[in-house]
Amino acid sequence: MKLTTANPFSGFEEFVTENEPLAPHTWYKIGGPARFFVRPRNLDELQQAAKRCAEENIRVYVLGLGANLLVGDQGVDGAVFRLDHEHWRRAFFGTEGKVEVGAGVDMQKLVLRTVRQGLAGIECLAGIPGTVGGGIRMNAGGKFGDIGAVVTRVMVMASDGTIFERTKDDLVFEYRHTNIAAPFILSATLELDEEDPDRIMKKTKEIWMYKRNSQPLNTKNAGCIFKNPRGLSAGALIDQAGLKGMRVGGAEVSAKHANFIIAHPGCKADDVLKLVKIIREKVYEKNEIHLESEVKIWP
Repeated sequence: MKLTTANPFSGFEEFVTENEPLAPHTWYKIGGPARFFVRPRNLDELQQAAKRCAEENIRVYVLGLGANLLVGDQGVDGAVFRLDHEHWRRAFFGTEGKVEVGAGVDMQKLVLRTVRQGLAGIECLAGIPGTVGGGIRMNAGGKFGDIGAVVTRVMVMASDGTIFERTKDDLVFEYRHTNIAAPFILSATLELDEEDPDRIMKKTKEIWMYKRNSQPLNTKNAGCIFKNPRGLSAGALIDQAGLKGMRVGGAEVSAKHANFIIAHPGCKADDVLKLVKIIREKVYEKNEIHLESEVKIWP
C-alpha cells in the first residue's frame, strides 16, 4: 500500500481510527489489526472516505458482523469499512410485503421482526449470523432457501463514490455468490409474503432447532469453512477423510459438523489456515475434489 501523505485520513478523525484490532469484530475473535478502520456515520462520510482510498491507492475491505471471516495474524494493510451506525441499520416496512433495509441491519433481528409482522420469506436465514449487506454479497442461506430469492433491488456504491441501483432483472443470485461487483452495498428492498405469524414462527423455530442440533453454534467459528461441491456435502467429504476432531494448535475440526473449524483459547489465524490446507489436501487425495473456501480470508 503506497501512501502519499503521513495520514491520508487527516480531517476524518471522528470516524476513522488507526491500527484498530479486528479480532473483537469477528466471530473467531482472532487476527491482527486494520491499518485504518472506517465507520462512516452517513452516506457523505462514506463517499469521502471511499474517494480518499481511491486517490491514495488504499485497498478497501468491508466488514459486516465478521461471522464469515478469518483475519490473518498480521492484520490488514488497508482500510476496513464498517457500516454499523444507525444510518445503516434502518428498516422500513412498507405495503404489500415490501421491506427497505440498510446494509448494516442484523439479519437475525430482521428475521424476528418480519416474523412478528406476519411476513414470510427470510425465515430460512434463522441461525445465520451477519448483516444484510454481507448476506446479499454471499447470498446467505442453506438447505431451506437463501436471501437472494426475496431481493428485488439493491443500492450499491462504486469505489469513486458513485451510487447506482441494481434491480431484480439484472441481479444474479447463485450458490454463495451474487453478480454485484461494487465494493459497497448500501441498502436493499425485500419482497416478502403476508402469512400467519404463528405459522412463520413455527417454521423459523424448526429451522433454528435443526441448525442448533447439527452445528457447533456455541463455539468460536466462522460458519461453514468450505462451499459444498455441486451435489455433494463438504462436511461429509471431510468426515469421510477421517478429519473430524483433527487439531492444529488451537484450531480443531468440529466433531459435530466437519465443515466447521473451531477456535479454542490461544488459537491463531495461522492455526486455522494450516488446518484448512490439510483438509483440502486430504479430501483431494481421497476423492480428487478441490474444496473451495466459503469463509472470506483477509488479506
